[in-house]
Amino acid sequence: MNPQSSTPRQNGLLPTAPLGVGLIGTGYMGKCHALAWNAVAPVFGDIARPRLVHLAEANETLARQRGRELGFEKATADWRDVIADPQVDIVSITTPNAFHPQMAIAALEAGKHVWCEKPMAPSFADAERMAEAAQASGRIAALGYNYIQNPAIRHIGKLLDEGVLGNVHSVRMEMDEDFMADPDALFYWKSEASSGYGALDDFGVHPLSILTTLFGPVEKVMADLAMPFPQRPTSDGAARAVETFDIAHILVRLAGGISSSIGLSRAAWGRKGRIALQIFGSEGSILFDQERMNEFALFTRSDGAGEAGFRTVLTGPVHPPYAAFIPAPGHGLGFNDLKIIEAREVMRAIAGETAHIIDFAQGLEIERAVHAMAHSYREGRWVAL
Repeated sequence: MNPQSSTPRQNGLLPTAPLGVGLIGTGYMGKCHALAWNAVAPVFGDIARPRLVHLAEANETLARQRGRELGFEKATADWRDVIADPQVDIVSITTPNAFHPQMAIAALEAGKHVWCEKPMAPSFADAERMAEAAQASGRIAALGYNYIQNPAIRHIGKLLDEGVLGNVHSVRMEMDEDFMADPDALFYWKSEASSGYGALDDFGVHPLSILTTLFGPVEKVMADLAMPFPQRPTSDGAARAVETFDIAHILVRLAGGISSSIGLSRAAWGRKGRIALQIFGSEGSILFDQERMNEFALFTRSDGAGEAGFRTVLTGPVHPPYAAFIPAPGHGLGFNDLKIIEAREVMRAIAGETAHIIDFAQGLEIERAVHAMAHSYREGRWVAL
């Protein structure tokens, strides 16, 4: 597994009091961040409980409501108030993608650490500006790639490092959900070009986070994108043209010549949160699916021929950091638990420890791969990074 960010201890980066948290946006991922900040100290036990200082939402009424529900001391309808608050040490940014650059850069320039949801930004130029701001600030700037925190994925990385599969020659990944499978569903912001390309960056960044964590950088790509529903109805009974692609298939050449493919769909009926990973090597194979996130299947050639097949490995306390949550194997973690692990890793980075995160510099390389895929589709050819 590739080493993740290791940030040296720097003067002024470590708060003497518990970490002061600001949160911008309290929707799906905003609530995940709030739950993680609330739970990280009780789960891990070796850190001071973060202080939930300031929350921002679209209007005062909603901000006050969410502040009470999530346990924040202050609430505002202006996100700039969160960044300006001297008691805030780190800002969680969980707004729609188009707002990430302005908010993240403002927070970094104000001397705050940042934990921003993926993708970085719809435009590569904005993602570059975010990475530059992070480097200039000397602060921690982490991206919300929580799937790499799964104890199962971490253990798969350990097996790869130990050479259990021998020489890995090919990898396949699929990410499918069905939240946009209904052609009669109303048009909303994820179908606007301002949100990005569609499944390619809304989804594709997650498989890329796993692939690059396990195997290193992408070397070249060849992509095909599809728009299954060119129009969607609007609330006033009209129709609006869809501007993003809900389906993508990409051929990927990874570092070391590993042949890979990624399939993405936001319109796959019956799929709820599938991230399927298949790794094939000279000595064996591994299969994993996020919909069954507490197990993976392992086959090794040493198991012999005949009736030998895949064996299921259930995660448990022997697969860190599972034991911080549950002392018994097979009981299982959930999506929000991965966010709690990620919060702990962000705190490790702030403390100057080696941390299992994807920072803005690494995230920029994921963004570079996504934009190369879009370029490949437009030109109908392989594109090298």
